Amino acid sequence: MKLSDYLKAERGRLATLARDIGAPISNTSEWASGRRPVPVERCADIERATDGAVTRRDLRPHDWARIWPELAEKEVA
Repeated sequence: MKLSDYLKAERGRLATLARDIGAPISNTSEWASGRRPVPVERCADIERATDGAVTRRDLRPHDWARIWPELAEKEVA
């Protein structure tokens, strides 16, 4: 799921997510809008904070397998 779709689903989710991952609301908003890419070091935190609704693959669709090869290995198994 896209981060923007997750955040649209419920009022107040942006602030809650930002607080849960320890990021400024402005940064989280920019990531959701696509103005800035989600930093690699924030992806796992977002995946955990969203209970897997937004995955690292969703956040980094073009390079997730290079960054987290263990996820690619799980797909093959």
